[in-house]
Amino acid sequence: MTGYGELLWRNSIKYFRVLIALLVMFAHDYDVFADENPIELGKVEWQRNFEGALQKSRDSGKPVFLLFQEVPGCAGCKAFGAEVLSNPLIVEAIEDEFIPVVVYNNRKGGSDEKLLKRYNEPAWNYQVIRFLDASGSDVIPRKDRVWDIGGVATRMIQALGAVKRPAPKYLEMLVMEHSTAKHAVTTFAMFCFWTGEYQLGKIDGVIHTQAGWFDGREVTRVVYHKNKLTLEQLARKAAKVSCADKIYAPGNEAKALKGFSTGKLTSKYRIAKPSDQKKQIAKWKALQNVPNLTPMQLTKINALAPLDKKLALEWLSPRQRNVLEEN
Repeated sequence: MTGYGELLWRNSIKYFRVLIALLVMFAHDYDVFADENPIELGKVEWQRNFEGALQKSRDSGKPVFLLFQEVPGCAGCKAFGAEVLSNPLIVEAIEDEFIPVVVYNNRKGGSDEKLLKRYNEPAWNYQVIRFLDASGSDVIPRKDRVWDIGGVATRMIQALGAVKRPAPKYLEMLVMEHSTAKHAVTTFAMFCFWTGEYQLGKIDGVIHTQAGWFDGREVTRVVYHKNKLTLEQLARKAAKVSCADKIYAPGNEAKALKGFSTGKLTSKYRIAKPSDQKKQIAKWKALQNVPNLTPMQLTKINALAPLDKKLALEWLSPRQRNVLEEN
């Protein structure tokens, strides 16, 4: 190689290295090379430009959803991404109601380390979510160890309330559906379990219904939220629509009901065949194409659609309604 050629080669190598270094720095802050999110980040379309996110918050009025996450992370971080941050309704709410930004808590240098110091967040930590206004200040107090769908949805609703923005109905529904510690189960016998699902699904506080068989009778199994509805209130509402011929509850719970025929719900309960479930919407073909319908959505739509489809569709998210309209 001639002296000129060698010089040209060395300069090319030097410039190539500089280019690679710049690209690595750019990728470090913006993850431009990622075809899809690492599992720790779920399905959310994250931003990495923090100052740009604050500007978007100023322009839109939406709060910032700031995730501090370990990537690559431990099993708990991966589970959070795969379950909570991949839940379709959580993803929709994050992307549509907030400005989502992620900070990697296990990288040195760059904007990640600066933001860890700015918000006094520990490095190499489990995920932490903070909700900020356009100035970068917390709109609700920081809270650690919120790692489930119901908990994250609750915090999102609180953050939207703090900036005087309405929480979407489907997000409130997620809180009810995933507050399993507050759920209770009761089964009602009536002349037809299709009627049971239709009538009982309308009741405020009922989370979901299921057609089944028990004690040789058609029954509707009801899961309800104990903070929204007592067993006595549910029983009286069921009786008004002729859906409480007999009430079966676990243990001795039903015995406290006065003026009702009651019994104990046991493991002999059987689920009715799929074609007997949610009969009011069985022929609504377009609805079958709507993705990710939750049990509560199906219950409410089944109960409301025969009377008022517009009211029933309020239980869908905007993206789900778009799919329905396209079909």
